[in-house]
Formats: sequence, structure tokens, C-alpha cells
Amino acid sequence: MPDFGPVFHHLGLILLALGVAMLGPVALDFALADPNWAQVFEAAIETILFGALLALASASGQRKGLTLQQAYLLTAAIWIFVPFFGALPFIHGRPDVSFTDAYFEAVSGITTTGYTVFSGLEDLPKSVVLWRGMLNWMGGLGIAFVAMIFLPVMRIGGMRYFQTEGFDTLGKVLPRAGDIAISLLQVYAGLTVLCALVFTLCGMSILDAVIHAMAAIATGGFGTYDANFAVWSPAAQYAGTVFMLLGAMPYIRFFQLLHGQPVPLWRDLQVRAFLRWYGYFCAVMILYRLSRESLPVEQILRETTFNFASLLTGTGFGVSAVEPWGAFAMVMAFLVGMVGGCTGSSSGALSVFRVQATLAAIRAAVLQLHAPHRIVPPRYGGTALDETTLGPLMLHVSGYILTLGVLSVALSMTGVDFTSSLFAIWGCLGNIGFGVGPLVARTGTMIDFNDLATWLMTLAMLLGRLGLLAILVLVMPRFWRD
Repeated sequence: MPDFGPVFHHLGLILLALGVAMLGPVALDFALADPNWAQVFEAAIETILFGALLALASASGQRKGLTLQQAYLLTAAIWIFVPFFGALPFIHGRPDVSFTDAYFEAVSGITTTGYTVFSGLEDLPKSVVLWRGMLNWMGGLGIAFVAMIFLPVMRIGGMRYFQTEGFDTLGKVLPRAGDIAISLLQVYAGLTVLCALVFTLCGMSILDAVIHAMAAIATGGFGTYDANFAVWSPAAQYAGTVFMLLGAMPYIRFFQLLHGQPVPLWRDLQVRAFLRWYGYFCAVMILYRLSRESLPVEQILRETTFNFASLLTGTGFGVSAVEPWGAFAMVMAFLVGMVGGCTGSSSGALSVFRVQATLAAIRAAVLQLHAPHRIVPPRYGGTALDETTLGPLMLHVSGYILTLGVLSVALSMTGVDFTSSLFAIWGCLGNIGFGVGPLVARTGTMIDFNDLATWLMTLAMLLGRLGLLAILVLVMPRFWRD
């Protein structure tokens, strides 16, 4: 059996930090003389006490690095248990919210999915609205950190490539994991501040700008109005498009850029493919819409570039519904959402790297058919992908598609129409958060899904964020053997 002490200790410290973060929304409501501050403060105290006691109770023993088993356990524990405490401000601040809905909202925030079961966002206490944005922001940072530090070591979904190639690329700039964490925080916070300043200049209030900036950089999608980004000016929408794209690029490249090394950003195959594919998707859809609609060209350009940036990055913001654009647009939206952003960012879905590697494997297999005796290894950027990288990667991609199908059918068996079921699991598993389907159309939220459906969507969000195998490996008997 693995030693749970280090797992509990680190989890306790994370919960302690989470509770301290809740004091920010408390201070906001207190400054606004909103009595809701007392309820959020109660949630903060509960989280701080539990986290401190858990950390102290498991602090004995030698200070060691985490083993592979402990890394798996801690990664799963963070994404499963942190939302439980992250839901406390919703439970205390909104007595009408059930535990199911509160946990769903917290999971959606911490996984940066962006789906919500709350309506009337304009009327919510400001502390609740701010806490939703903070969950997005903290979740996005945690996702990037896990992707850069834990997943390559655990060899999940082909991420071993970034343990070898990715870390070698960082080279002398970031030789240790601690340095990577600090540098990620600097870049992440810097992008958030810059985004908030731009949103303020585009007409948002300071609070709205901060919340939308946290959501855009985290590719999280939690806003402050039921109408989402449609309430903001065209300038804010164009700015949102840019910052969503920036939030889905590898953060480590921005750190290198700030240190006078622009070449790695330009040469990064992910970044180039990400921007190129985004351009192709937008160009096709803009031409398609121009041929069918009589709206002003600027509006079509703005809506398409914004919505497709949101879909590709998995942010979940929107300025208009996609369904009225036609069946072709729905198919395009589905494919764009499946691709996702770059590895090393907070974006979800398959990721550009995995799609590129899968296409390389398909190409190698086709070439092998024409010349059976010829050895054609799949290559990424000129480097051959070995079996230890390609095997888990292909397992992840096939598992992702299989999980999408199984959970979509399971969700439809709860009484949800299949269109809503398919796109709900698509949005949850890929952490996309873009609402599509008849059951979503009435309110633009997931409030009309029953409790069983809500728990299935919660499971999909967790599976999608943890890379599927990080959860599934925990149920294997071999994992628990010494």
C-alpha cells in the first residue's frame, strides 16, 4: 500500500491556501456592506481549519519527494476533493443551491470547463461571482503546473515527450521544477493583469474586468452576466479573442519571450499549428456564413473569430449561439472543440500536440502500407516518437473518443435528448463549456439537467481534466501493490 502521509500533507496545504483565498470574496462583500460576507467567511474558516489540521496530522516523517503512486493519488485527490471545499461558498451563500449543483459548479470552475447551473448572475452576491472567477483562475494555474510537472513523469497520454523534449527545450532557463512553478505563476499573473487592464479600457468595470480576465487566461469561461460576452462592446470582444488564444498557448514560451528568447515561441510546432488551424477554421466559417446570411461583414467576422477562439481554446465564452449558423457550423464547432489548445496551457480536449502526433502516426501507417518492408516511424518535429510516448498517446485518444460515446449514451438514458447529451459530454470531457442543444437553449445553462445527469457531467469533467488514465489507473489492483 502507498504511504498516504505525503498525499494528505500536500492536499492539506492546498486546502489551507484555498481557504485563505476565500477571504478575498469575504472582503469584497464586507466592503460592499453585503451580509453574505458572513456566509462566505464561514466557508473560509471551515476550509482553513480542515486544511491546517490535515496538513499537521500528516506532517510527521521524513521530507521526501512524491513517489509515482503518490503523484497519481495527489493529482486525483486535488481535482476531486478541492471542488468539495470550493463549493462551500455556494452552499453557504445560496441556501437554495443543492449540493449536487454546488459541486458541479465548483468542478466546472476548477477544471476550467465553464458550464454553470446558476442563472441570474447579475443578482448574485459579488463574493459568489468573484469566487467563480477565482476558481477558474486557480484551476487554470494548477492545470498548467500539473501538465508541466506531473503528467510527463506519470507518462499520461503521451506526455512523456515533454519530459524529454519539452524539458530539454527549457534547458538552462528553467532547470528545476520549482523554477518552472514560479515562472508559470509570473507569466500567468502577468497575462491576467494585462488582460484586466485591456478589458477596463474597453468599458468594463474593474470587478468585471478582473473576473473576465481570470476566466479568459484560464480558458475557464465564468462571466458575470447571463448573456455572457454579448453584453460587452465589440472592442472587448476582439480583446477577448486575443487573450483566449494567448491563454491556450504554452505559458513557458511567454517566459522565454520575456527573457529575450522569441525563437522558441515561433519554432514551437504546437503554436504554429494552433494558430494556423484557427485561421483555417475561421476562414471557412466566415465564407460559409457570408454565403448564407445578410448580417454586416464586421459582425460575422467578430462573432466567428470570437466563438471559434472560445471553442478551440475551451474557454466557453460566447457572443452568439452557433446553432442558427446551420448544420455545417455545428459539425465544425464539434471538431474544433475536439482539438483543443496547446499542451502546457490550461486548455483542454485532445490538445494540438496529441492531434499532431496522431496524424503523424496515421501518415506513417499509410506509408507503411505502400512499402511493407520499409520502416517509417512517426515523427514530431523531426524527432521519432518511440513506443513509450506513442503508446500512451494513442491509448488516450482512443479512450477519449470511447468515453465520449459511452457517457453520451449514458446521459441520454437519464431522459436527456441525444443532441443535448452528446454536446454536454463533448463540452464536459473536453472542458469546453460551450452550451449547445435543446436542453441548454432555454436558459443557456445546465440547470434543466436532472441530478443523475449532472453527476455524469461532473464525472466527465473530472475524467477530461485528469487525462482519463490518471483516474482509471486508481481502480487497477496492481496500482495498490507495493
